[in-house]
Amino acid sequence: MKRPVPRTVSRASRPRPTEGACPVPGLERGLRILELLVDYPEGLTQREIAERLQYPAASVHRLSQTLQAHGYLVRDEEGRVLRLSRKLVAMGSRVLAEEDWLSEAMDAAKVLRDGVKETVLIGTLAGDALVVLGQVLGTHPFKFSVDLGARLPLHTAAPAKAMLAFLPEEERRRVLQQIKYEKFNERTLCSVQALEAELMQVERQGYAVDRQEQLTGIHCVAAPVFNRHGYPVAALWTTGPADRLREKDFPAVATLVMEQAQRVSRRLGFGWIPAPEKNNGKTGNGHE
Repeated sequence: MKRPVPRTVSRASRPRPTEGACPVPGLERGLRILELLVDYPEGLTQREIAERLQYPAASVHRLSQTLQAHGYLVRDEEGRVLRLSRKLVAMGSRVLAEEDWLSEAMDAAKVLRDGVKETVLIGTLAGDALVVLGQVLGTHPFKFSVDLGARLPLHTAAPAKAMLAFLPEEERRRVLQQIKYEKFNERTLCSVQALEAELMQVERQGYAVDRQEQLTGIHCVAAPVFNRHGYPVAALWTTGPADRLREKDFPAVATLVMEQAQRVSRRLGFGWIPAPEKNNGKTGNGHE
């Protein structure tokens, strides 16, 4: 991703404190750094932050050190570039449930549910798990249901794999190294190498699957939801019994899932979703 053209935020253009408020300069500067980095998902150096905000370099150094120590910022492997961490996503997961885009996502989930007849869910990465934000129950007498706020393992959950595959490379590598690869059954991906191979396939085809990797008898098909920067902020997926949501049907179901994930991504300002690869009905690691 190309670095955006440098721009400077003038002092005159900064929002003025509300009348009667008692501003705290250090806090205000810290918040301005976070707000600036929202527009630079690939990150900025301390020098670039200081130049854009016209803050003293020493002040930016101290503030970025504090924000990093509290988990709001992360550095690249060379230690130069600062980016927002996923802590803000975790903190905002409850707020997301009340935002307009989630309402749009729920509408998309209902359309998808009507198409596949199985339960459809929405979730996002938060720390070491995938957190469920919303669901629309399937229409079958027997249907899969998950409590809102439930946390799903990153190495087995299809929505987690759908998001991990499209994270920036360094962030993805860091997350993969932190996963505890608990083995649930013989189908569980139990190593970084196995999960990386799966994510390469997800990136090529545009969707992810769960082949009973945690719960025996349960299949899932998921697609990522992107924001305007092309960053995966959520996932939409359907789940159901393996005898109804069959592996041979994964590509057809994935097309429906990706259509609705694209709808939500457009709501967030994104304009492109990877198309499923031509694989003659085979998916993932070639299992049928």
